[in-house]
Amino acid sequence: MIKHITILLSLLFLYSCKMPEARKPISVKTGSFIDASVKRNKELNAKEQASIEKLMALKKDNGYIASESGFWYYYNTKAETDTLSTPKFGDVINYNYNIKDLNGKLIYSKTDVKTQTYAMDQEELFTGLREGLKLMKSGETVTFIFPSQKAFGYYGDQNKIGSNTPIICEVTVNSISQNQSN
Repeated sequence: MIKHITILLSLLFLYSCKMPEARKPISVKTGSFIDASVKRNKELNAKEQASIEKLMALKKDNGYIASESGFWYYYNTKAETDTLSTPKFGDVINYNYNIKDLNGKLIYSKTDVKTQTYAMDQEELFTGLREGLKLMKSGETVTFIFPSQKAFGYYGDQNKIGSNTPIICEVTVNSISQNQSN
């Protein structure tokens, strides 16, 4: 009898010890959030594009140039001499700028921002202005229209520029100091 109970308990013990099975997830996550985000961003981009094109149509005498980087600009003052060069990596640029919204309302004046110095591609600067400075020569003044993704993007500047706000910047390059290693 003890033999039968031992065998029965042994069999019961062996069958109860099987390998753990992976549990299936209760809910399956899909890319629906990402899909919705892409759709929302495309709509925002199209809306900004339409606003910018409307502004450029009203001021078509300015002769806007579309950059390869996704913004538009025109020269207020252009350096006519070919001896001046655009800044290279590490060059120090001394410049002034102001920021307006697409309606022309001043957000930051040149006195608010003050004269800036920037070591090309070695310091933090919002994307559009960094790429715009690469197109300029000393003594030039250029007006840029930056869509929000080239300006301050989703977060704004945490002060006067809100989320997803396209901006207009008028930038004057005072001087470009060449990096000695260039």
